[in-house]
Amino acid sequence: MCLIVLAWRRHPRWRLVVAANRDEFHARPTQAAARWSEGGVVAGRDLVAGGTWLGVTPGGRFAALTNVREPGVPRRPDAPSRGELVRGFLLGDASPVAYVDGLDGGAYAGFNLLVSDGEALVWTSNRGGRRALGPGVYGVSNGFLDTPWPKVSSGKRALSAALDAAEPEDEALFALLADRSAPPDAALPDTGVGLDLERRLAPRFLLGEAYGTRCSTVVWLDAQGGCRFTERSFDPAGAVTGTQRFDWARP
Repeated sequence: MCLIVLAWRRHPRWRLVVAANRDEFHARPTQAAARWSEGGVVAGRDLVAGGTWLGVTPGGRFAALTNVREPGVPRRPDAPSRGELVRGFLLGDASPVAYVDGLDGGAYAGFNLLVSDGEALVWTSNRGGRRALGPGVYGVSNGFLDTPWPKVSSGKRALSAALDAAEPEDEALFALLADRSAPPDAALPDTGVGLDLERRLAPRFLLGEAYGTRCSTVVWLDAQGGCRFTERSFDPAGAVTGTQRFDWARP
């Protein structure tokens, strides 16, 4: 499934630093990150439902989403796309708290949502509540915020180490996202999907003919609105098929 590790007010220059993997079926039609005609948003796009999983705006808004793993929970056929939650925040002007408080979470399948306007960062889940986040390093996969799955805990440690460098770089964050090592069985969570699937979903970067890591994204946002956004896309064998980069300076 997916992984997001992020640092909020942890670095002297970069207010928000994000490293994220999107795991999805390779057959699902997807548009790589691009600058949308709507609001100058920079994000990929799910071409099935029209939403997105992660994006930023020139005004310093950020939003990202993961699904909550819920084996055996039936999905409502009329449930709206969770990708609309990210799109709605990026195209709006509500504060993070106001936005998440106004959501009808019960209408959706399980999700984690992170939203920031540059001044505040809020995590919410329709399965686990809401938190305004203080300075620190956080991680989320398909449990809840900071659920200590191996990929989340090790990803947070790797991000912290990368940010301690004198000049942290994209490559250190892409390297942590590219880690394909599997933790020992004793460290795996039990989410109800069986040991074999737990093993296959445990690495930070997933390989698979049908399902795996489709893209890795690294985002740096400073306090003045400057941004560096890089996305790498992958084929089922894990080979890079494209890189998208967007930069804008502080106003």
